[in-house]
Amino acid sequence: QVQLVESGGGLVQAGGSLRLSCAASGRTFSSAGMGWFRQAPGKEREFVARITWRVGSTNYADSVKGRFTISGDNARATVDLQMNSLKPEDTAVYYCAESSLAGVATSTLQYRYWGQGTQVTVSS
Repeated sequence: QVQLVESGGGLVQAGGSLRLSCAASGRTFSSAGMGWFRQAPGKEREFVARITWRVGSTNYADSVKGRFTISGDNARATVDLQMNSLKPEDTAVYYCAESSLAGVATSTLQYRYWGQGTQVTVSS
């Protein structure tokens, strides 16, 4: 069984930065990539960013392009999300997730393991 644990959330003013980290334990070698999602109150969980291990590619939601950067270490089973120029609309619970599917996976259905989430609050 794979367990994912996020850390690094908190309260920040608009324009500030936060770095989220996620560590996976108990992972098998079938992992194809890891991603970050977020869920604001009353809204559905949405894709934020993903890194695909084999080719080292990354992809982002349009709303965070140019502000967020995903990075990771396949061997250590860790993934980070550097968030800059934060906006109040970035406020949400952020989840990391692991997928065995290759390619651009932006749906929650394409991820099999999830962390418990970490709160990010951006004040205006």
